[in-house]
Amino acid sequence: MTKEDLPQYINFTKMNGLGNDFMVIDAVTQDFEPSVLQIQTWADRNFGVGFDQLLLIEPPVSPDVDFGYRIFNADGSEVEHCGNGARCFARFVRDKGLTHKDVIKVSVASGIIQLVLQDDDQVLVDMGPPILAPKLIPYLSDVQQDHYQLQLDGTDETLSMGIVSMGNPHAVIQVKDVDSAPVRTLGPLIQNHPDFPDQCNVGFMQVHSSSEISLRVFERGVGETLACGTGACAAVVSGRIQGLLDASVSVRLPGGTLKVRWDGQNSVLMTGPATTVFEGQIEWIK
Repeated sequence: MTKEDLPQYINFTKMNGLGNDFMVIDAVTQDFEPSVLQIQTWADRNFGVGFDQLLLIEPPVSPDVDFGYRIFNADGSEVEHCGNGARCFARFVRDKGLTHKDVIKVSVASGIIQLVLQDDDQVLVDMGPPILAPKLIPYLSDVQQDHYQLQLDGTDETLSMGIVSMGNPHAVIQVKDVDSAPVRTLGPLIQNHPDFPDQCNVGFMQVHSSSEISLRVFERGVGETLACGTGACAAVVSGRIQGLLDASVSVRLPGGTLKVRWDGQNSVLMTGPATTVFEGQIEWIK
């Protein structure tokens, strides 16, 4: 066994945003690069740490940002964005003394986002403007629409849905009752539909009023989660475009409530909590 094969120990923090849980690793002060197998092993809720996503804090890639931020699903796939994770990211770098700023700029795979730590322990995330052009989502359609008709493979069923990217692709379906919505059956069918080249996250939205909705989300590489920040933003955008929702909306998720604001033109703003659960150290072999 060479020196490179010897196990090392990585410090991590377990965090959650409304029950959407994360293993957060500081790769600024620690030398760490994850592998797919390692992520899958650690994500296991019986034999590992257990999490929906692994969040990796990295040094800035350019002088106009404070940190790099990478997100890996429980299946080891790397994704573009995670709103609940972004709030945990902001709380982590402040609690660990990696920054003393209240406003933090972070580069993610989809661009640059801005995180604001507020006095009430909430974190506001400037998610940037939604992406609605089908080829940029990506979604296979020649024409941008307020909502789309999706034919499910192997069935006669056609679903009407809003399709939005918040740095990652989302399909949003309006349902009468979110509690009885077929999230675990329809979710995988829509997620893996060939019209979504990069797959998608699937949101099931119940509109209670123009300022309040309930939402369940089936996420790529994870399955249904207790909360999805980008999913909440995508649902509000889709509802606003269809004339169903106001500019400010309370989004009730299984894990709690997020506040989402979109003026119809500029950035989507999301506000919610970020909680540290425990600190740990785990063996890692390069």
